[in-house]
Amino acid sequence: MSKDQIPLRDKLIAAAYEAGAAIMRVYAGDFASSRKADKSPVTEADVAAEKLILAALRQGAPEIPVIAEEQAAAEGLPATAAQRFFLVDPLDGTKEFIARNGEFTVNIALIEAGVPVLGVVFVPALDEMYAGCNGLAVRRHAGTQAAIAARTLPAAGATMTISRSHAARELVKVEELGEHVADTVVAGSSLKFCRIAEGMADLYPRFGPTMEWDTAAGHAVLLAAGGSVATLDGVPLAYGKPGFRNPHFIARGRRS
Repeated sequence: MSKDQIPLRDKLIAAAYEAGAAIMRVYAGDFASSRKADKSPVTEADVAAEKLILAALRQGAPEIPVIAEEQAAAEGLPATAAQRFFLVDPLDGTKEFIARNGEFTVNIALIEAGVPVLGVVFVPALDEMYAGCNGLAVRRHAGTQAAIAARTLPAAGATMTISRSHAARELVKVEELGEHVADTVVAGSSLKFCRIAEGMADLYPRFGPTMEWDTAAGHAVLLAAGGSVATLDGVPLAYGKPGFRNPHFIARGRRS
């Protein structure tokens, strides 16, 4: 991705802020949830946020096709992916949204030749924006912006990001793979990638099912911060796969 696409990053950031504001309006009131065909939950916030993001992408980059979670649920997925396309999860962590724990995100990523080259992750309840491209990852909060970078693994061992629902299983499995986990930190949705990208954690293993839109934006931020995401065989996690489903993977900080 060339530096002249930095304006595109800023358009995605603006779209994520707008979607986040719509999400928080729903979050502040009473809302209902329903179940999609795959049994995953959906709320009016998911739908409203995706509508805003799709409109922004049509205006800002009309030549790039988009695969978005709620649109895919309603219309189905394409048989094959384009060489260059957007992946959108308007509200990653709908369960966290329903539980009102604040750990949900807006995810927008640009994929080129299977690689997430640009990603923005917005945490509206915390007013935290993460963005990554061109080898530069940044965090915006309370009107300030700073570059972030993944750290090398501490000698004492890894800090692992965990979810509330899968914590025990993930910890056991990753230790069976030979990882030494010295500490854990709880984080929801794609915020796990961002915690590694900003040097607060070192490891995020995922042994359950995910879709590409769940991971692409956080993956892009982590890549820009110097980290990596690979399958259990050590192959870099790629995008545009048949069915757009991910295998099990491990996200890491910098290699020593």
